[in-house]
Amino acid sequence: MAANPIYVAMDMTDTQAALALARRVAPYIGGLKLGMEFFYSQGVEGYRALAALGLPIFLDLKLHDIPNTVGQSLKALAQLQPHIINVHASGGVAMMKNARQIIAEHAPDTWIIGVTILTSLGDDDMEQIGFQKDASHQALQLASLAQLAGLNGVVCSAHEIDPIRAQCEPDFKLIVPGLRPANVQADDQKRTMTPEMARQKGADILVIGRAITAADDPEAAAASIFEAVSQAPTSAHMGDNP
Repeated sequence: MAANPIYVAMDMTDTQAALALARRVAPYIGGLKLGMEFFYSQGVEGYRALAALGLPIFLDLKLHDIPNTVGQSLKALAQLQPHIINVHASGGVAMMKNARQIIAEHAPDTWIIGVTILTSLGDDDMEQIGFQKDASHQALQLASLAQLAGLNGVVCSAHEIDPIRAQCEPDFKLIVPGLRPANVQADDQKRTMTPEMARQKGADILVIGRAITAADDPEAAAASIFEAVSQAPTSAHMGDNP
């Protein structure tokens, strides 16, 4: 395996607690995912405190608005130089192209990623919110749009890895959340898979939250997942992670 693909989702609202947890699991992970809960409560100061640990940061804010608003937001966030940042692919090609241009100008080493379909949504939810396709087909359509717009990759369920890999370029990055080890319940996730199976299918980044952060022993949980992922065969397309 190249770089460690495991990013821990620090979905909490206390910087000191996040720092303590990150230090404990650091030997077994490749990066940190900072989402809305953390960033909206702790802001830039909290972000910089976690970034100072030296681990790559996935800034998971799922921006979704008109192209100009998303572009200006990314211009402000680019000063943080995260390794990964994301927008909703359903914002459309024009929004994603503008996002790609802003990141290329202000944070050229950052991956700009499109969110496809949230892993908490299933096929019944697709019909309820007005989509004509099931979750997997809708995710594949949005991944194709993200590639057309020049994004580095997408956030998708592990269940969409195979069709996206078949349709998109080999270097198109797949960021996969909603992962659960075999002994951990799914909670509010509907389209789940074990981390090692997702890696074997071709996930570039494995985003893992409660299976580590809510474990009785987060360090032991992270070590166990790292060992399982390290032993999983990987697809030939995958190079070094950020």
